[in-house]
Amino acid sequence: MSKPSLDELRIERKPETGGKSSWPWLVPLLLLLIAVAAGGFFWLKPAAAIEVGTAVAREVRGEQRGTVLNASGYVTARRAATVSSKLTGRVTEVLIEEGMEVESGQVLARLDDSNIRAAFELALAQAESARRDLEETVALLEEARLNLERSQRLEARDLASEAELDRARALERSLAARLERKRADVLVAERSIDIYRQQLDDTVIRAPFAGIVVAKNAQPGEMVSPVSAGGGFTRTGIGTIVDMASLEIEIDVNEAYINRVSPGQGAVATLDAYPDWKIPCHVIAIIPTADRQRATVEVRVGFDELDSRILPDMGVKVAFHDADADSGDTPVSGVAGPATAVRESDGKQIVYIFNEGRAERRAVAIAGERGDSVIVRSGLAPGESVIVDGPRELADGAEVRQRAE
Repeated sequence: MSKPSLDELRIERKPETGGKSSWPWLVPLLLLLIAVAAGGFFWLKPAAAIEVGTAVAREVRGEQRGTVLNASGYVTARRAATVSSKLTGRVTEVLIEEGMEVESGQVLARLDDSNIRAAFELALAQAESARRDLEETVALLEEARLNLERSQRLEARDLASEAELDRARALERSLAARLERKRADVLVAERSIDIYRQQLDDTVIRAPFAGIVVAKNAQPGEMVSPVSAGGGFTRTGIGTIVDMASLEIEIDVNEAYINRVSPGQGAVATLDAYPDWKIPCHVIAIIPTADRQRATVEVRVGFDELDSRILPDMGVKVAFHDADADSGDTPVSGVAGPATAVRESDGKQIVYIFNEGRAERRAVAIAGERGDSVIVRSGLAPGESVIVDGPRELADGAEVRQRAE
C-alpha cells in the first residue's frame, strides 16, 4: 500500500467571499433583551408610597385669635323703668304679668278715677255757665253802646241832660270791663277742663317704651303714688319694663389693664349659662372715671347681635382681642386646619385627606383665617387627617404614608 503524498495531505482553503460573519447581529439583540428585562423589572416593581406630613382637623366655634385681656361682668339693660303713676290713687285694674311683651303706649293699669271724673264734669258745667254769662254780657254791652249813642245825639240837640249822658257812658264802660272779666272766666273754666282731662288720662298708666315686663309690683285694690308715703302700704310702681334691645355688658376692668381696651375693639362674650356659645361683641365706651376703692374702670360692651337667650343680670365672661388684629377677624365657626394644606386647582380651593394610605382630594369652602390656620366651612370634618406638605404633583388616590414624628 502506497503512502499518501504530501499533496494529498494538504488542506485546501476556499477563498473568502468577502461577506461579513452572521453572528455579530446577535449582540444588539442581546442588549435589547437586557434593556427590556430591566425595564420590566422596574415597571413590575411596586412604586414606593409618598411620605407626607399630616395634621388633624378640629372643630372651632366662634374662636378668635389675639386675646389681650379676659374679664367678667354682667348683662345690663340701658333702658329699664319701673312704671308708676303721676297721681296718688287706688289701683282698679292691672293688665300685665311677668314675661309679657308690651308695646310703647300700651295700657298697663288703671286707677280709680271717680273723684277726678266728678270734678271734670263740674268743670264742664262751670265752663258752660261762664260762656252763657259772657254771651249775656256781650248783649248788655251792645245795648249800652246803643243807649250811649242815642244820649249823645239827644244831648247835641239839647234834648238830654249832661247827667244822662254821663250815666250812659259809665254803664258802657262798666259792661265793657265786665265783658273782659267774663272772657277771663271762660278761659279759666276751659283750662280747668284741660287739667281734669289730663288727670283722667293720668289714671291710665301706659308703657313708656316697648319691652318685656320683668316685675309686677301692684295688685288691684292697692294704693300707688309717685313718691313713697312710708309705712309700706303705698306702692310706688306698677311694674318694671326692660327694653331687651338695649342689653349690653358692664365690666369692671382693673385699672392696671385698662390700656389694653379701646372703644370699638372686638371681643367675644361667653355667658355662664351657655359656656359653649361664643357671642361676638365690641367695646362701646370706657367710662372716664375710676373706682378709687376697687381700682377699676367701668367698660361698656355691646352685642353685635342680640338673642332671646341673653337676659338681664346674667353673668358673662369677655375676651378682648388685639385692636391691631385684622378688622375682618370676626368669630366664625367651622373646622380648623393648617393653611399650608389648602391648594388651588382649576380655580377652586382643595385639600388632600389621608384616607387609609391613600390621598383623597376634597374641595373646601374657606370661611376665614386664624393665624397659621384656616376655618373651613364645608368639605372637611373634625378629626380627619389633612396632608400638609405633600408634593405638588400629588394626585387623588396616590399611595401615601405618614411621616414618622
